[in-house]
Amino acid sequence: MAERWSLFVGATLSVCLGVALVQSSLLLLITAATMDTPGGLSPTERLRFDDGRTAAVSMLGVVMGGAAFLAIFIISSTFAFTVDQRRRDLALLRLVGGSRGQLRRLLLGEAVLLGTLGAGLGIPAGLGVMAVQAWLMRRMGFVPDGFHGQWRMWILGASIGTGLVLAVAGAMAAAHRAARVRPLDALRDSGEATRVMTAGRWILGLLFLGGALALAIVAPHGGPAGGQAMAMNVPLCAAVAAAAFGPLLIPAVARLIPTGTGGPLGSLTRANLRDGRRRSASVAAPVTVLVALVLGQAGASASFTTSGIEQLRRTTAADLVVESSGPIGERIAAVPGVASASTEIELPAQITTGAGEDRETSTITVLVVDFAAYARTHPGSEALLGLDHRTAATGPGGDISAGTTRVELPGLDLGDLPVAAGVPAAVSGGADLLLPRGMVPPAQLTSAPSATFVRVTPGTALPDLTAHGKVSTVDRWLAADAETRGSTSNKIMVLVLGLGALYALVGVVNSVVIGAAARRREFAEARVTGLSRGQVIRAALAESSAVSVAGILLGLVAAGGAFIAVLNTTAAVTGTATLDPPWTLFAGLTATILLATGVTSVITSWSATRERPVLLLGARE
Repeated sequence: MAERWSLFVGATLSVCLGVALVQSSLLLLITAATMDTPGGLSPTERLRFDDGRTAAVSMLGVVMGGAAFLAIFIISSTFAFTVDQRRRDLALLRLVGGSRGQLRRLLLGEAVLLGTLGAGLGIPAGLGVMAVQAWLMRRMGFVPDGFHGQWRMWILGASIGTGLVLAVAGAMAAAHRAARVRPLDALRDSGEATRVMTAGRWILGLLFLGGALALAIVAPHGGPAGGQAMAMNVPLCAAVAAAAFGPLLIPAVARLIPTGTGGPLGSLTRANLRDGRRRSASVAAPVTVLVALVLGQAGASASFTTSGIEQLRRTTAADLVVESSGPIGERIAAVPGVASASTEIELPAQITTGAGEDRETSTITVLVVDFAAYARTHPGSEALLGLDHRTAATGPGGDISAGTTRVELPGLDLGDLPVAAGVPAAVSGGADLLLPRGMVPPAQLTSAPSATFVRVTPGTALPDLTAHGKVSTVDRWLAADAETRGSTSNKIMVLVLGLGALYALVGVVNSVVIGAAARRREFAEARVTGLSRGQVIRAALAESSAVSVAGILLGLVAAGGAFIAVLNTTAAVTGTATLDPPWTLFAGLTATILLATGVTSVITSWSATRERPVLLLGARE
């Protein structure tokens, strides 16, 4: 263990950071779910607080899922890589009398030790990660200013158990394979030792590839909310499939990439890519996952936001928008030059559906509107014209099914209301329920925020409506709304992907370090054949860069699965396929990966070539 210390440090680090991220996300999720409503709030403020808490819990659930996925993937792949890098040492143990069972017990014992050590370090590290995550959530306005993650004593057992389970699971398959390989095959790199695609890899790859295809196919039929959720998960499944097939795909792709070296260095680089397929696949796997996760999910989020804005532009027949409070539509309609005015008043509400054990209460947003005016302003909403003043309608949020629903506004219980199918669902979401004006007392609406959509009489100048509120053209209002939606989406992406992407990047660097740590003898052999130390380092850098680019390309392909799902879903919901890939983010991510792997490769290969090659090879005789 002392000789291979860098491998064990890398494995311990992956467990430490994985446990820290999972622990932090879990504690914050529980804290948000059990957060008490502050006293002294008005009924409206209380409902808005409950709505914000529900949104924070949902978002933290996504963060928790992403953290668990990355921890499972990176820890398991790191432990498998460390075992594979020691196959010669393990073969020697077999040759001196060690049995297969003893070999498996040795590797699993190391996994238990490293998993426990990593989890022990990850517990205090998780407190620091939790403080950063809570600060980000407060800074971005998702939780109140006093929000902090609360410690739970049982998290000690959960964190240690998480580290142990993930470490042992990651080492188990590799230990089983290492025990099956004949010692002489491992020493000679022949027979079973040269097989890079095991049955487990084929099964895992085909399973997740099928999952990615299924999600991409079903997403257009899931509606706005379901379609978005499925499209966002496509890159996760596709990335795991690409990583599973990595020993086949990465070397083949990497050899097609110009490395900028010719002569003996170019030949050495190509030979290393051909012979080091497991090493190349292990280094590229976290790169593929990182690119697929960040580019796929960020691109899907941006595309759905753009699609929602375009859909709103197509379904809004107005010239001006007046933002104010209360029902001001009639006053605006009386202004000379105004042809029509439709006021939409936003209120928080609680709805209760089901009965008995199926009874469920949730906080939603409702719009109080005049059904006829709303239908004129939003083409496609003509179904509202046939509803009476005691019937509610589903809103563009589209999450409420037709039927009977109990609705409570701040300080007012409307009782059980019939809910009819209403306006078309919108990609950007919106109010879940539309209520007719006559259903809500005027006093309830006076201070509520409202938006009035104004149509100007053709051939007249734009009327002066500044006395009634903030006036914008529809295009400017949509642009401001798009900026707000984009800002919110970016904040969510930072919280969902930020620390997870950083963890994945650490996994990339970790894989490069582990891969180079076991190559000291290989570098020494290259130097005694006539290559200088600088040439060996440049060859290692060229190989690392080619593998990184291959991983980036596979990650781009995996993200492409999400883009296909986005195109099909936006076309099914809005009638127009929309895609808005974040190419600037992709360029920055690519530069970061290449810089990180390049610097790490140079440092590790420089460290691995410090000893004189003759001394190193002589010591191995």
